[in-house]
Amino acid sequence: MAGFGLKRWWVGLGLMMRRRVLVGFIVVACLFLVAEPRLEQEKLSLSESSSEEIVVESGYLNKLWSLMWENGKVGYEHVWPEMKFNWKIVVGSIIGFFGAAFGSVGGVGGGGIFVPMLTLIIGFDAKSSTAISKCMITGAAAATVYYNLKLRHPTLDMPIIDYDLALLFQPMLVLGISVGVALNVVLADWMITILLIILFIGTSTKAFFKGVETWKKETMIKKEAARLMESDNGTEDMAYRPLPGGFANGRQTYVLESKKEVYILDNVYWKELGILFAVWIAILALQIAKTYTSTCSVTYWVTNLLQVPVAVGVTSYEAVSLYKGQRTIASKGEAGTNWKVHQLILYSICGLLAGIVGGLLGLGGGFILGPLFLELGIPPQVSSATATFAMTFSASMSVIEYYLLKRFPVPYALYFVAVATIAAFVGQCVVRKIIRILGRASLIIFILSFTIFVSAISLGGEGIVEMIEKIERKEYMGFDNLCTYSS
Repeated sequence: MAGFGLKRWWVGLGLMMRRRVLVGFIVVACLFLVAEPRLEQEKLSLSESSSEEIVVESGYLNKLWSLMWENGKVGYEHVWPEMKFNWKIVVGSIIGFFGAAFGSVGGVGGGGIFVPMLTLIIGFDAKSSTAISKCMITGAAAATVYYNLKLRHPTLDMPIIDYDLALLFQPMLVLGISVGVALNVVLADWMITILLIILFIGTSTKAFFKGVETWKKETMIKKEAARLMESDNGTEDMAYRPLPGGFANGRQTYVLESKKEVYILDNVYWKELGILFAVWIAILALQIAKTYTSTCSVTYWVTNLLQVPVAVGVTSYEAVSLYKGQRTIASKGEAGTNWKVHQLILYSICGLLAGIVGGLLGLGGGFILGPLFLELGIPPQVSSATATFAMTFSASMSVIEYYLLKRFPVPYALYFVAVATIAAFVGQCVVRKIIRILGRASLIIFILSFTIFVSAISLGGEGIVEMIEKIERKEYMGFDNLCTYSS
């Protein structure tokens, strides 16, 4: 009867729910497989070093709770390995190179690959890895933006970067970065590790199924494109391309894209760019001024809170202009002129959350902004370029904040920034050409999904072991005090 009931329950689940259940079982099994050898080794070492009977207690949660709330303790001590040429640097550089190349093309920054690489291979602690990851994201994003400045929208007569879209999200994104950096100081390493695992597994699982879906769509599009090209005479200066994501009434839209060179100076909206830089400089000035105040003093908190009217003011200005029709999200075409109040509020909050996640976990805001832009109906090319553009401001802001907190070694950061910058140029120039030749952008989705999933499993196993070892050693594992923090 029990077996029959289990079968009925399984059959009653939807296809997507079955997939999630299976992925959950696989993840849990992999985490225990990774953690078990280390736990056995730890148990043997404990039995050899002590002649007393080892009593295995079941109250890990009680221990953890007591260790989290010991007043007056600061548990964070950074781990910075010595910078020298060895296999770790070589392997880390290779992984970082491919992560930056693929991340720059996808518009997600690559933080999902950088952080595990820095933690598991190079040997940094989770918080330092987060800070160096932001440095790498900044270098890769800056290189990608420079590359995109000369590109045009795939279907409309406008730049590939939608400056009005960036103006709606970027101020709240930068504000969220400040909140995320503060949370990165307060939260313990194991808390950040758990958040990383959840985000990586969710991202990799969704990316895998998205890759399968994209592969099937690409197969259909290639067949339809071949059929249409047979009846099209074509010209030498016009290129036939499908518009990915441009589904209208369930049908894929095809466009003709003109191949013309555009000067960078003529392809920038200087007014919008000036406003974005003004927001960045204003919040940066407040962050620098904060370092000259006593931590947690009245002046300290006032300086922090002054960031709110700056970011909210600019975002509100853009939102009101969009609502009244004075501005438009041109990359959406005619659909970019009709906005509702709740939509604008929701998108502003999403920008804030993207910044918090980016500052806390060392990820690019593109992990949230990219999918959100696609949901808005923005073409993937524009979505990727605009998300990377906004990410450049937010990532560079967090790098400066981490530097003021002395959260990363400068030589290591400079080296990996150079790797990420070169990789971003290579990714834009080479990877896009390969995708254009093969017609299979889904290949990159599969590679990213696999890499992030393996990183999540490895990081999860190590995190579980370290957490149990700290509980056994009765080390402090709780929240750090922002007011008493010292680097």
